[in-house]
Amino acid sequence: MPLNIFPSTDWWQPAPRLTWQWQIGDNEIDTSIEADVYDIDLYVDQAIIDELHAKGRKVICYMSVGSYEDWRPDKDNFPVEVLGKDYEGWPGEKWLDIRRIDLLSPIMLARLDICAAKGFDGVEPDNMQIWDNDTGFPLTADDQLRYALWLAEEAHKRGLAIGQKNAADQVKDLVNVYDFAITEDAFYDNWAKAMLPYIQAGKPVFAAEYTDMPGDFQEFCRQSEVLGFSTILKNRGLDRWIETCK
Repeated sequence: MPLNIFPSTDWWQPAPRLTWQWQIGDNEIDTSIEADVYDIDLYVDQAIIDELHAKGRKVICYMSVGSYEDWRPDKDNFPVEVLGKDYEGWPGEKWLDIRRIDLLSPIMLARLDICAAKGFDGVEPDNMQIWDNDTGFPLTADDQLRYALWLAEEAHKRGLAIGQKNAADQVKDLVNVYDFAITEDAFYDNWAKAMLPYIQAGKPVFAAEYTDMPGDFQEFCRQSEVLGFSTILKNRGLDRWIETCK
């Protein structure tokens, strides 16, 4: 798909304190949730995206950039040399050798093309935090940063905002390039403040805590209010269920 059909100089610039819903684990997206922003899977039906836009929602396109998933329609496009160790806890997933942008680019760019063609407003590049995991490859923080900057450039070429997913140690390198941040367990694991530069730059932090962790969600909400984050409680499987900070 030729890139010149996509806008190249303008993309969504979200602001702090937008409300959000994150639903990846169900095939049937519940579009009735009151939220400014929906984060849903790349491969959802076009009608879902159109319905959300008709309701005035912004829609983020979820795609994994650091792992191979054996249920995806493009799974056969991954060369064997980029497939690493199994992603523990997530059956059917393997880590990717993100150093090999030359081999991954046809796959990831095709996914970004789909995001743009479907009219998504932004991208969630899941598993971009990778170098400190047991991937089977000798990845470094510099490898991760190089890949992250490449992804941002390609998303922006297609008129898509892009969010930093976790990777708190690289906030200083990415906050001026990325358009928002998404965190998991940041309050439970006590690193939420590391994402504050996004708020200071006028960009939102969409924070998710999980029901399978024993933290006090109301306390996390109090901290979230002080920081200016948009925080929700979700089941780990990211189904339609959500609890929001009141």
